[in-house]
Amino acid sequence: MRQLLATSEASALLGFVRRQQVVVVLRAATFIGALSLAWISLRPFVDLAELDLAETTSGNDAITYAVFGGLAVLTGLLAIPDNRRGLATLLTPGFLIFAGWIVVSVVTSTDLMVSLKRFSLTAAAAAVASMMFFLPRSQSEMSRWFAVAVLGLLATCYLGIAFVPNLSVHLATDLQEPLLAGDWRGVFGHKNVAAAVMVMMLFLGIYIMRSGLAVAGFACIAMAVIFIFNAGGKSALALCVVTFALSSLITIVKSFALRLILLVSPLLMLNLLSVGTVMSDRLAAIADALPFDTSFTGRTEIWIFALQSLRDRMWLGYGFAAFWGTGATRATPAGMEWAATVAHSHNGYLDTALAMGLPGLALLTLVLVIAPLRNFHLADRSGNGGPLTTALLRIWLFGIYLAGFESFFLDRADPIWFTLLIAVFGLHYLARFRTTA
Repeated sequence: MRQLLATSEASALLGFVRRQQVVVVLRAATFIGALSLAWISLRPFVDLAELDLAETTSGNDAITYAVFGGLAVLTGLLAIPDNRRGLATLLTPGFLIFAGWIVVSVVTSTDLMVSLKRFSLTAAAAAVASMMFFLPRSQSEMSRWFAVAVLGLLATCYLGIAFVPNLSVHLATDLQEPLLAGDWRGVFGHKNVAAAVMVMMLFLGIYIMRSGLAVAGFACIAMAVIFIFNAGGKSALALCVVTFALSSLITIVKSFALRLILLVSPLLMLNLLSVGTVMSDRLAAIADALPFDTSFTGRTEIWIFALQSLRDRMWLGYGFAAFWGTGATRATPAGMEWAATVAHSHNGYLDTALAMGLPGLALLTLVLVIAPLRNFHLADRSGNGGPLTTALLRIWLFGIYLAGFESFFLDRADPIWFTLLIAVFGLHYLARFRTTA
């Protein structure tokens, strides 16, 4: 009888261990799969000779919505049971009011169906990003999973350059922007997106190397740097340098007020010397004196049109993701028909105002600019700094600066937006919980 009981107990223990192993594998697959889905997408290596640029980045395939929806459910099943207390910390006034205003912008949208459709994918992507940090059981596990995902993206991009360069390098035959011929874009639809994502991979590569995975981290760093230079992303490269400098300087400054001034001042300057130049002759004169193209490659005309349109719906906006590419731009005044072909305003803050009005822009600034810096300050002050905190700070800082030239805020499963979300949620949790090795 004793032998029978011992055998039964051993069998039960073996079954438990096997179930735990399956759960670990499932957690890892979900974590890596979510990153790969956002970064590589279900439609990598698009042919720009056959598709419009807007179509390559819209993420409007039904399968993308279905996969992200399913992934959100799976991530919830794995993360929620053991982490209700951690997820409950997301119920802050800032997050709740911002989410409520997004719902208002959907309900009051000038194109309700477009807003509902795009909001569904945005919500699914945000749900996945908010729960991903609860999948790894330790920092070492997280760094390994990040290494696999980052190296997977980089390897896919480089394999594309080597074997299908016509689908991973800009060509003179591209329907839009043929002058970009020769610039690397990898799995992405545009070299600007590729360069920005590679900067974020560089930050993650440094984190991976500092976490003890020296070879994997060095490989990530080297491959990302080479790609950035070959992509020709000048804005991304310049902002990368600025981010490194400021994130290093912030370790010396300990006051939250000084940190706020140090990091937010460049953001204000970027927007004043870009969108602000079409609102003020004085700012335009200052920009003219600077050693770069003050027309911002023709973006000034887009900003003028966007600001004129904003005046008509300043408080509510046109609805969540319901301005560009919808009836709002198709019904343009004579002489501005070109606006119907524009995908965005090349400024995330301006596009947020167009979608959700000035209140929406104010709330986004609170949630994506002020709160993450506050969370970093709290994490650093409580001794919860380290490679992960620094990497997330750099990704967040680079993202909010880049939004002065590109539009990706709340853009469904956009790779830059998804990675920025990971940084925002990660800093939120690091400010409230200690990490384990």
